[in-house]
Amino acid sequence: MKILVLILALLVTACASQSSIVVGKTRSAISAEQVKLYLRPPKKYEEIALIESSSKASWAASDQGKINVVVERLKDEAAKLGANGVLIQGTGNQSSGSVSTGTAQMTSSGNSAYGTGFGVSAGIMHKSGSGIAIYVEEE
Repeated sequence: MKILVLILALLVTACASQSSIVVGKTRSAISAEQVKLYLRPPKKYEEIALIESSSKASWAASDQGKINVVVERLKDEAAKLGANGVLIQGTGNQSSGSVSTGTAQMTSSGNSAYGTGFGVSAGIMHKSGSGIAIYVEEE
């Protein structure tokens, strides 16, 4: 039963989460491996888009694995827009529902009835991140 609930939860959350808002000039798509991460703005760059991503629908189990998925998805989104850099704006946690299960039992005898029950619920947490897709001009 628990496996069925887990599979159902994964199917419900099966959409990868990425988005962008274009704020500048896009370029031809490049490979995600060519996209560099920046914590501070480089000397000369152009802003292309605001981008967001999450680890939703990934198989990553650890926090580090989830943040790695977020970073790769940010780089993928930036690469599609022709950006060769991502200026990281922030990372965090994101809730996307919960998985619950329970059981109950009832018995009756004559004029008496007895019932007991037990239930558990676990929140589904993902990592999320945001950044600015940028084009860094080589010096």
